[in-house]
Amino acid sequence: MSGALLMTKMQPDDRQDGRAHRTRPAPLSASVRRHLGLNLRSLYADSLVEPVGERIESLLTKLGRRKG
Repeated sequence: MSGALLMTKMQPDDRQDGRAHRTRPAPLSASVRRHLGLNLRSLYADSLVEPVGERIESLLTKLGRRKG
């Protein structure tokens, strides 16, 4: 399959010492990263203009006070 994107799911391999070993997934091509970025930005664009909830605003205020 020429030009097809191959992605592997990262799954732990059981080792004798009981630790999990994770393999690295195949890197994504620049065009796939660009496509994902554009789609994620359009998906979350509305949330950037919505008002922030009271709970989040309170947390941000607390974080702002810790500066200094």
